[in-house]
Amino acid sequence: MKHPIFSHVLTILVVAWLAALGAAGILYPERTSALFEKAMAVAAESEGGAEAGSESLLARINVAKLFENPLGNWLVFVSAVFLGILVGKICAAVLARVGRRLDARGWTARAHLANDLVGPASLALFTLGLAVGLAALEMSNPLRTFSFKTLQLLYSIAVFWYGYNLVSVVDAGLRRMTARTASKLDAQLVPLIRKTLRAVLVVIGVLFVVESVFKQDIGAWLAGLGIAGLAVSLAAQDSLKNLFGSITILLDRPFNVGEQIICGGYDGAVEEIGFRSTKVRTSDGNLVTIPNSTIVNNPVENPGRRPYIRRTMDLTITYDTSRGKIQQAVDILRAILDEEGLREPIHPTINGDEFPPRVFFKDYQADSLGLFVIYWYAPPAYWDYMEHAQRLNLRIFEEFEKAGIEFAFPTRTLYLAGDPKRKLAMEMLGKDL
Repeated sequence: MKHPIFSHVLTILVVAWLAALGAAGILYPERTSALFEKAMAVAAESEGGAEAGSESLLARINVAKLFENPLGNWLVFVSAVFLGILVGKICAAVLARVGRRLDARGWTARAHLANDLVGPASLALFTLGLAVGLAALEMSNPLRTFSFKTLQLLYSIAVFWYGYNLVSVVDAGLRRMTARTASKLDAQLVPLIRKTLRAVLVVIGVLFVVESVFKQDIGAWLAGLGIAGLAVSLAAQDSLKNLFGSITILLDRPFNVGEQIICGGYDGAVEEIGFRSTKVRTSDGNLVTIPNSTIVNNPVENPGRRPYIRRTMDLTITYDTSRGKIQQAVDILRAILDEEGLREPIHPTINGDEFPPRVFFKDYQADSLGLFVIYWYAPPAYWDYMEHAQRLNLRIFEEFEKAGIEFAFPTRTLYLAGDPKRKLAMEMLGKDL
């Protein structure tokens, strides 16, 4: 740090505080050294042998005994508490300054570690000062027990408070990860994870305080929570299925917002991925809400992630086409697919593999001769692909028209017996008759 004065001030205050601690130890060696052991023993004795209502609470606590302490004891108490508050404030200021410097350098996680410690450190230091001050006072055993439990409670709050604040480090890390994706579900899931972690920490903290500080059996509480959780889970089966479905979508990432998917008979673009459902806008303009559990349990086709668009064509020409014309038709198709202006997007190399167009005289159909054409268009921009397909179709039509090659269409030809080109067996049958 550029200004070490904060370190010097903090060191002086700590030394002064330790001096006060030492003075308390010299003035009250027995009480200072055996503070926690005595408090624990008194707590056990108080719990086991307390009289059931024979005397009032105020009488058992005997607050009046506090005022029998000499002035020196009260001075040590006030000094320790004051120094605890002061050192806590200074420590909080130093931590906040360090956090700002770390944040300015872009070290977000380290900045959170410092900033999140501001409040808990101040509370812990105040509690330490309060513990030192209480050690200097004479008080009744029940009041000593109560004071010890109060200190335990404050220390527990400080520890769990820091853990509660540290969830912000996880939150910052998740936000950094989700900033790289376009999915809205990621941004929605981060607050849910943050709130869930903090809720779990609060529950753990409460149970710890109940058992460790107040010496209560939490077994019945846990059993009750288990039964309540079972009832809630049974009543919300569908909601839980959809929630886990959304988590599965997040982890598996079969699609993102804006991509086109085909699922459950619906074809459209994903508009929103929620915790319960996914909204898909179909080509007709309709908004379809699909439960996430349905998406997880059914196949999802994602055309938006294809590396290319494959097109297959079955061109048919008439049976009157000669063999030479058939070969000419195949050559025309191959030449068109290799023309400048048409060939660039249909000769892709993807992952090191080449995908050149293919043209073949495929088969003899019932009413035509079949020519098979296949090519792969990349990148898979759909409207660019459609414009390219139109230009290609016009070029094929133009060249076939020039070559005199006719396209076939479903027909049925009737041959007459008197056709000189195709004489039928009817003539021979007539002679026999």
